Amino acid sequence: MDGWDGTKEYLFPMSVNRLERSSIFLRSHREIQVVKHEGRRISTVFFNLLAHKMDEAPSRVGIIVGKRFGNAVRRNRVKRVFRELVRYSYPELVPGRGILVFPKRDALVQSREALVQAWRSSLSRMHLLRPNT
Repeated sequence: MDGWDGTKEYLFPMSVNRLERSSIFLRSHREIQVVKHEGRRISTVFFNLLAHKMDEAPSRVGIIVGKRFGNAVRRNRVKRVFRELVRYSYPELVPGRGILVFPKRDALVQSREALVQAWRSSLSRMHLLRPNT
C-alpha cells in the first residue's frame, strides 16, 4: 500500500490495535449529529473542520466523505489519508472534544507537507492542540 503521494512512507505507523482505533474515532450517529449541529466550523482549501466540546473523555474524530466526493476508490483513499493525519496528531489533542472532518477533493492532489501544515494550523486555530505542543 502506498502513501497518499505515491511513496511508501507513512507519518504514523499503521499498527494501531482495534481498541485504540475505536477510542480515537467517532462512530455513534448521535455524537456525529451533535457535532454537526452544535460545532464551530473552520474551512480550509483541503477540508472543513467542526469541533464541539463533548465531555471529559479523550477527543474523538469523525471523517465524513459523501458520495459526491467521487467514486469509492477516491472516498476510501481520502479517508485513509485523514485517518493517518488523525493518528499522527492524536496525542497532542486536548481532551473532551468531538471533531468532524469533511475532506474536499483538493486534499488528494496536495503534497503531504501541505496537508499536514493545513491540518496542524486548523487544529491550533480552533484551540484543539495542547498548549505545550
